[in-house]
Amino acid sequence: MNEHDTRDDTTTGGVDPGRLDDQQLMKELATIHRTRHDTLLYGSNDALRVHNDRMAQLEGEWLRRNPRRPVAAGRTREGARERGCGEGTTSGG
Repeated sequence: MNEHDTRDDTTTGGVDPGRLDDQQLMKELATIHRTRHDTLLYGSNDALRVHNDRMAQLEGEWLRRNPRRPVAAGRTREGARERGCGEGTTSGG
């Protein structure tokens, strides 16, 4: 590591999420969500494990900072059930 490298944990490849300010945390979350699909499809098992661990750390920190975040009704189980009731259930054949 050089003097400008602020990574603490070589297993996850990133700064402790608790040390990031809110803007940095959101940037890290956006990046990891953007790269998720390619990591799942094309990454090695080790890469996927590291990605999973880092995503859990970042998301856990965001949830810790935002315990009263607004939750959209359609993103709950009840909301999903209501949405399912409104969809057509007849078959085309």
